[in-house]
Amino acid sequence: MSFFVDVILPISLSKLFTYSVNEHEAHFLKPGMRVAVSFGKTKIYAALVFRVHNEQPTYQTKDIEYILDEFPIVTSTQLAHWQWIADYYMCSLEEVYKAALPNAFLLESETVVEIAQKDLSTTQFSDEEYLVYEALNFKTSLKGQEITKILNKKKVLYVLKSLLEKKAIKISEKIFEKYVPKRIKYVRLAEKYQEENGLKQALDLLKNAPKQKQLILAYFNRNGREKTPIKSEELLEISKVSASVLKKAVEKGIFEEYYLQKDRFEFEGEIINQKKLTEIQGKTLLEIEQKFTEKQIVLLHGVTASGKTEIYVKLIEQVINQGKQVLYLLPEIAISTQLVSRLQRYFGDKIGVYHSKYSVNERVEVWNNVLHNSQKMKVILGVRSAVFLPFFRFGAYYC
Repeated sequence: MSFFVDVILPISLSKLFTYSVNEHEAHFLKPGMRVAVSFGKTKIYAALVFRVHNEQPTYQTKDIEYILDEFPIVTSTQLAHWQWIADYYMCSLEEVYKAALPNAFLLESETVVEIAQKDLSTTQFSDEEYLVYEALNFKTSLKGQEITKILNKKKVLYVLKSLLEKKAIKISEKIFEKYVPKRIKYVRLAEKYQEENGLKQALDLLKNAPKQKQLILAYFNRNGREKTPIKSEELLEISKVSASVLKKAVEKGIFEEYYLQKDRFEFEGEIINQKKLTEIQGKTLLEIEQKFTEKQIVLLHGVTASGKTEIYVKLIEQVINQGKQVLYLLPEIAISTQLVSRLQRYFGDKIGVYHSKYSVNERVEVWNNVLHNSQKMKVILGVRSAVFLPFFRFGAYYC
C-alpha cells in the first residue's frame, strides 16, 4: 500500500500538494507537523502536513525530504480554524499558514556552497574565485549571503559558475533552523571536589593562586546560603574576579561550565497579593459570574481607571486555577507595556506577551509554552495575531 501526505506550502499557490511517504513515516506523521519538501528544481520548504492518506493523486509524487517535528506544532482545532478563515475571507490556506505562524517556523532552504576538492592549484583562478576558494578552505561551507559579503558584490553567480566548471565547489540547498534557544552558562565544582573534604583539597591546590582561591571561597559561601545553580556571571560578580580567573580554574579541573536552556520571558520581581475588591467591584464580579452561567459573552463597560483590571484579575485567577489558559486581547501594541507590568505583579511568569514588537525567538517560546499548556504563560496578552496561538485548554478571552 502506498502512503501520501497533503501539505500546505508557505507560497501563494492556492492549493495543497501531495508527497509520498513510507509506511513508517505515514504512521508517525500527524496533521500539524512540518516536513521538508522539495519544490521546483532545487528549492526546499518547510510544509505543514494537512492530511495523511493512501489516495494516489493523478500526478507522479515526490518523496518528502525529512520530518522536521517530533509532534504537531499546530493543533487540529487550529487547522479547522484556518480552513474556516480561508473559506470566509476567500483566501488560501497557504496565506493563513504564513499569517498564523511565527516566521521561525516558515523555513525555506538557502543555497550553500561547499568545497569539492582541497589543495587545488589556484593559478588559473581569478582574484574573486581565489577569495571564495580560500574562504571555503577555512570554513568548509558558506551561504550565498556570506559570499556576497566576502566579494562585496550583490551578483556572484558568475563566480560560482566558474568555480563549478573547475570542479572546485559544489552547491546544494539546505534548511537552517531560525529559532535559537537562549542558553545560560552556569558553573559548578568538579565532582571530586564536591565531597566533604573537597574545599580543603581545592584550597591546597590553589595556595599559590589567591584570585582562584577567592573564587572558590565565594562559590562555597554562595552555595551554603542557597542550593540553586549559579551562573558564571553571578560567581564572577560575588567573587570580584575576572573571567580569566574562572577560565584558569576550569582548565585546572576545579570548576565545570555547563549550559541550561531558559525562556526569554523571565519574571524576577516579587508577586504581590491581590487587592481586596471594593463593594462595587465585588458586586460587579458576582454579576459577571452569574451572566457567564447564561451566556458565553459578557460586556463590562467602565471608563479608564475605573477598576476593571482588578475584576479581570479575579476572573483570570479562576480560569488558571482550573488549569486552563486565558487570552487577553489588546486593541494595540502601545498599551501592552503598562498592562503587562501590572499583571506580572499578580501572576509572575504565568504572563506571556505575543505581538510583532517581540523577537521571532520570543514569539516561538510563547507559541511552544501555549502549545504544551506549560505552567508558565497561562495568560497571554496579545494583539490580533495572538488568536492564532495553539491554545491547548482554552478557558476565556478578554478584550
